[in-house]
Amino acid sequence: MTTTFETTSGFPSRRSQTFIVVAAFLSLLAIVGFALYGLPLFYNFYIDEFGWSRKIVTSGNAYAKIFVAPLFGFLAGWIVDKYGPRKMLMTGAFMTLIAFLGLSMMKSLSVFYISYVFVALGYVFGGPLPCQVLISRWFTKNRGKAMGIAYLGIGTGFTIVPQLVAWLEKNLGWNMALVAIGVMIVLISVPLALFVKDSPTKEGSKVKAEPAVPIMTILKNPWFYLLAVGSMCSIGAVGGVNQHLKLYMKDLAMDEAAIANIISLVAFMSLGGRVLMGWLADMFPRKYVMIFIYLLVGGSIPLLLMPEFPGKLYIFAVVFGLGLGGDYMIIPLMAGDLFGVRTLGRVMGIVLVADGIAEATMPMLVGDLFDKFGSYKIGFILLIGLALIGTFVISWLPKRKQNVGEISA
Repeated sequence: MTTTFETTSGFPSRRSQTFIVVAAFLSLLAIVGFALYGLPLFYNFYIDEFGWSRKIVTSGNAYAKIFVAPLFGFLAGWIVDKYGPRKMLMTGAFMTLIAFLGLSMMKSLSVFYISYVFVALGYVFGGPLPCQVLISRWFTKNRGKAMGIAYLGIGTGFTIVPQLVAWLEKNLGWNMALVAIGVMIVLISVPLALFVKDSPTKEGSKVKAEPAVPIMTILKNPWFYLLAVGSMCSIGAVGGVNQHLKLYMKDLAMDEAAIANIISLVAFMSLGGRVLMGWLADMFPRKYVMIFIYLLVGGSIPLLLMPEFPGKLYIFAVVFGLGLGGDYMIIPLMAGDLFGVRTLGRVMGIVLVADGIAEATMPMLVGDLFDKFGSYKIGFILLIGLALIGTFVISWLPKRKQNVGEISA
């Protein structure tokens, strides 16, 4: 009788792989879908209660990522390569709970910033990085589809959380809504993570381990910098829109229910985007899929600058949601092609540092521009240009898969 993690004929069993995908799905749902996409839905409550500006309410995420990412990003990549993803997933969940509890009780900016440090730590230790490494270790064939299914967790959490925040805030107030969501994050992400096995490879297994690429070889390779800069640009554009989308719609005098419906539509379309982009990534060179995703992101933002017309926000939600669905997911697939799975943790540890800083600082810059000019026009034009720059940079990456020998040459 086989256990959940035993292999069949030396290869990971389908049941084992399914368990891994479900565990990653739930972790991404909680730590990214609920936390990353849920917290900006509280910005207007902070503004109303404390009188903070839009730059201030977006600065917590920015300053925390700038502080945490350089100190812990590479460390997290090294830890996940050396010790495996399981413990990181659980650690990240409890750090996120601490963050939500802190935000629920805050009365000052100091507590606000300290809480966001724990948000950033939770994301680094329990978010995409360990999930990407976990899936890449358990899958060779159909890795893109597996990553796409796991990343549906982000879209699922993002779809649920606007409605959840609206209901909890109406019935419990925004403070207790934060407490409730923080507890949910732990209850959703931790139980399956307790039973995750870090890797299917064992003595006698037919799963051949790739040779690891030395990190200095990667740092000398121009492809690494193209991937980092290109992904920074697109992730920065996505973050700039996401963190201001509710405030943008508040300026249009939309009520909480209508806003929740639009944001949920963005999230729902991101579900389709993740499946579609995962499927395309297994069918076509991932460079071209990445370019397509970045064009969707850059092409959707101009809709927010157009004069009002029927269905404008719904069209935006569909196009932006599709691009959002593939944006984070395509990066580890491209990195795995370029540098191999054995070094993916260290590569993504560095890339996620860069992406996290871009995702956090661009919303603060857009908020600052709004505070100065009273409009999102200049900030959104900046985000459009950023997405197009990312598309251009990624176009220089090689289109075919690489092997270790080619990288080292």
